[in-house]
Amino acid sequence: MKRTALPPTADAIAATPVLKLRVLSGLALVPALLTPVLLTPDAVLARTATADGAGAAAAATGITSAAPKPIEGVAVYFREGKGNPISRYEPGKGFIKIGSAPEMYQFAASPDGTRLAWITLDGKLHVGDGGTSKIVAKGAAAGGPCLTPVWSPDSAQVAYFPKSNADRSPLMVVNADGTGARKAGKTFGVCHLAWSADGRHLAGYTGTTAGVYVFDMRTGTSVRAKGIKLANHVQSLSPDGRKVVVHTLSPEDPGGDGGWPVGFTPTIVDTITGKKVPIPVKGTKMGAFYLADGRLVVRVLGRTHNTLVVLDSAGRELQRLAEPAQTRNQALLQIVR
Repeated sequence: MKRTALPPTADAIAATPVLKLRVLSGLALVPALLTPVLLTPDAVLARTATADGAGAAAAATGITSAAPKPIEGVAVYFREGKGNPISRYEPGKGFIKIGSAPEMYQFAASPDGTRLAWITLDGKLHVGDGGTSKIVAKGAAAGGPCLTPVWSPDSAQVAYFPKSNADRSPLMVVNADGTGARKAGKTFGVCHLAWSADGRHLAGYTGTTAGVYVFDMRTGTSVRAKGIKLANHVQSLSPDGRKVVVHTLSPEDPGGDGGWPVGFTPTIVDTITGKKVPIPVKGTKMGAFYLADGRLVVRVLGRTHNTLVVLDSAGRELQRLAEPAQTRNQALLQIVR
C-alpha cells in the first residue's frame, strides 16, 4: 500500500493519502457506526468534569510541582519503503528494529518501545520484538488500515476489535503473552485507538470519520467526545483521558484510508466540554503526544530535521529536542523517554 511522503510545506501535510470516499475501505465488519449511543446515567456521570482551572487539571492528571526529567529523544518511528521497518531510536545507539508494518498497516508500537503488535489478513493478532513473535489472539477484524490494535500504558496488554457485524464493535483485551483474553465492552470508536496513561480510557474515531468516542474501561461504556464532528486520526490522550489529540476534518476534506500519517495538523479537544485547547508552538506542527505526567510534546517540521517541543500543563515551553535527520519523513509512533 503506497503512502505519500511528507513534503516540506505546511499545506502539504495531511493525515492520510487522499481518497474521495468518506467511508473507509475495509470496514464492512463495523457497519452502521453513525447509530447514536444511548448513555446510562452512570456513563454520563463518569464523564462529568469534577473541577475547572489549571490547578484542577494538574490534580486530575497527577502533575506535581517537581521539575520533570527532560525527555532524551528515545522514540519509535515507522519508515515506509523497503521492508517497512519500525524501529526504536536511542541517542548514541541509533536505530533498533522491532518489526515491520504488515500488509494492511494494522499495527502499534508498545509505549516502552520494545515490541510491536500487528494484525494479519487472516485475523491473527501477533506480538513481537524484532527477533521473536507470537500469535496472541485470533478472529481479529482485518483488512481496514485504521483498525489498529493498541497497547496499554504499561505495555502489558493489547486491545483490539474482533470480527463483528454489530452496530457497536466489541472491544477485546488480551495480555501480551496471549493469556487473560476478555471482552471489555462495546464502542463506535474503532479506528486508531489511543490509551490514556491512567489505564482507564481509550479513544478512537468511527469508521465513517463521524466523530471520536471515549471508552471507559472501568464502566465498559462509550461516550461520544464533544466538539469533534469529523476526524480521521487519533494520536494521543491526556493522562486522565479528558483531552484528545486528533486530526479533525472539514466536510470538504477527504476521509482518507486510515493509514498511519507521517504528519498532520493536530487539534486538541476537551472531550467533555468540546472546547479546543491551544497549542502555543510556532511552525508547522506535525502531531502531538501527551506524556504520562501530563506534559505535551509537539512535533514541528524542519528543513533538515524535525523538532520535539515539550510544554507543561500551562502551555509553557520546557524543552526543545532535535530529532535525527533520518526520521524527518517518518511517522512518529511513540515517545518512550
